[in-house]
Amino acid sequence: MQFDYARAFSRNIGWVTESEQARLRNARIAIAGLGGVGGEHSLVLARLGIGKLVLADFDEFDLHNMNRQAGAFMSTMGRTKLDTIERMTLDINPEIQVRKFPSGIDLNNLDEFLEGVDVYVDALDFFAIDIRRQVFARCREKGIPALTAAPLGMSTALLYFSADGMSFEDYFKLEGHTKDEQLARFAVGLSPAMLNRSYLVAPEAVNFREKRGPSTGMACALCGGVMGTAVLKVLLGRGALRPAPWAMQFDAYGQKLKFTWRPWGNSNPLQQLLLMLVRPLLRGKDAGSKAKT
Repeated sequence: MQFDYARAFSRNIGWVTESEQARLRNARIAIAGLGGVGGEHSLVLARLGIGKLVLADFDEFDLHNMNRQAGAFMSTMGRTKLDTIERMTLDINPEIQVRKFPSGIDLNNLDEFLEGVDVYVDALDFFAIDIRRQVFARCREKGIPALTAAPLGMSTALLYFSADGMSFEDYFKLEGHTKDEQLARFAVGLSPAMLNRSYLVAPEAVNFREKRGPSTGMACALCGGVMGTAVLKVLLGRGALRPAPWAMQFDAYGQKLKFTWRPWGNSNPLQQLLLMLVRPLLRGKDAGSKAKT
């Protein structure tokens, strides 16, 4: 069957107009990281009809990715996430333009990665704090809206940094702190509501020292849907999307939706209380026993 863009994405029409679909077709979205949420984001945006993607990832699929990553199949074990996700997006839309960064992103290629980008979608590993700060800072300089959707438990937590609103650094307040403290601040800033915390049944599975934690495919799928909708709203200028210091979390397990507003970001007194709860997790294997007391 011959591919036809208008027919392939005709079921979007009604929720978007034909002229809006044309704008989506011409939009360029950059996604850094193609693991749990990055793969989902790529496929959701491809099915939305986004015509240009910039993808960065240096990793390969392994068995521990199977429970949550869109490109993880027995047939893709050992293959690069970048080539796999590219192939999947082209299988959805053979006309999609994909610019690839197989070594990931760093300060040497960051400007090239963000060249001509309309929206940046953050899907970097949770622990990649240094490069994440650099990407958000460069987006700010270039006037590029930036979004992140965190998969937490069986929920998604969305943060939107508009081109002229509160910055990533002003919200998370990471400057001058140790790496462990930066991770704690990033964690509580992602999810001030912490709706997922109540059903963590094996706290010992969270180990910041070993850079690991539990995750679910449900959360990643939720992130993809929420992110696709947020990108659509930013690109088309339709409907309200609350920027930081607002944050949103929807938890499917608890069937709860909560918006939080944290003026001064992590300097807010409520955030300081949350930090007191999260910091013990940085003790690694002691986190489980601490959480049970």
